[in-house]
Amino acid sequence: MVVLINHSKDEEKSKMKITRAGVDIAKSVFHVHGVDGDDQPEWQAKLKGSEWLDALCARLAPNAEIGMEACASSHHWARELRKRGFRVKLIAAQFVKPYVKSNKNDRADAEAICEAMSRPGMRFVAIKSISQQDRQAAHRIREAVIGHRTAKANQIRGLVGEYGLIAPVGIQQLRRALPRWLEDAENELTDEFRALLSDLAEDLRRLDDRIVGLNE
Repeated sequence: MVVLINHSKDEEKSKMKITRAGVDIAKSVFHVHGVDGDDQPEWQAKLKGSEWLDALCARLAPNAEIGMEACASSHHWARELRKRGFRVKLIAAQFVKPYVKSNKNDRADAEAICEAMSRPGMRFVAIKSISQQDRQAAHRIREAVIGHRTAKANQIRGLVGEYGLIAPVGIQQLRRALPRWLEDAENELTDEFRALLSDLAEDLRRLDDRIVGLNE
C-alpha cells in the first residue's frame, strides 16, 4: 500500500522561517543562502537564471530581506524582487569581502552577502529606477564618445605633423585648422593625403554631433 504524505504544512512552515537571503548573481546560475530570524541557515541552493525568482517566492517568507552585490544586473533584479514584495538591499563588493569565511566561491559569496546585510551600520547602494539607469547609460556612452573624439583628434595631430603642419592646441582650434589645411594649395599635402584628412575631419564632425545628441 502506498501512503501519500502531505508536505504542504511543513513547506509553509519552512517558508515562514526564511526571513533573510543573500544571492550571488551570475549570468546563468544564482547561488542563494537563506537564514531564519535567529540567523540559522535554512536553505542553500544553486538555481538557474530562469527559475530563481519563482524559487525565492516559494521558499522565502513574505517581505523577507534579500541582499545582492551591486553589479551590472543587480538593479534590474532588485526591481523585480521588489515587485514580488521583498525588501532588497544592494551592497558594494568591498563591503561583502570581509564576511567571506572560506575560499572565495559563489556559495561562500551568497553566505557572506547574507551576513553582511545584517550588520549594523552597513552601507547600502541605492536601487536605481529605469529612468536613472537610462541617464547613467547616456552619461557612460557620452564619456566613451568623448574618448573616441580625443583619440581621433590626436590621430589627426600626429598625421599632419608628419607633413610639417603643427596642430594648434585645443579641439576648437583643430576644427578651424582642418579646412585651412585642406584648402591650402601651397602646403605639401598630397591629393591622396588630403582625401584621407577630409575623411578624418568628417569623422570628427560625426563624433561632435553624437556628443551634442547625447547632451540633449
